[in-house]
Amino acid sequence: MRLHLLAHARAGDKGTTSDITVIPYRAEDFEHLRRHVTIERVREHFADIAFGVVERYELPQLHALKFVLRQALGGVTRTLDLDVHGKSLSSSLLEMEVPEPRSGDSRDSGPPHARVGSNMSHTTPQLGSDQCHHRSPPR
Repeated sequence: MRLHLLAHARAGDKGTTSDITVIPYRAEDFEHLRRHVTIERVREHFADIAFGVVERYELPQLHALKFVLRQALGGVTRTLDLDVHGKSLSSSLLEMEVPEPRSGDSRDSGPPHARVGSNMSHTTPQLGSDQCHHRSPPR
């Protein structure tokens, strides 16, 4: 199964270094991700672009894994790449194949709004007039 069915990710950058944080949708999937989203798998996944060291930091309190990819970006001011900040690398990592968790219940995987039987919707909650705070534009 693809990682995006179990987790979401965010990417950041500093110079030629990219960092990607992977966070499972369900806290109980964190151990599964710890076992299967390894430095070796991430290094292999980004072999064509990450030429330096790949590091992994575990954040168990947040149920998150942070990967730091050295020499993965061309440097924001020195590259002609379209994605100079490497923001698309998080989406790329989410395409990595990982084994399905042992529970095997695919109804419980994926983002909460996409789960089978979910009563969550995409609608934005409406605020009552007593909850809205409007500011007048400056004159």
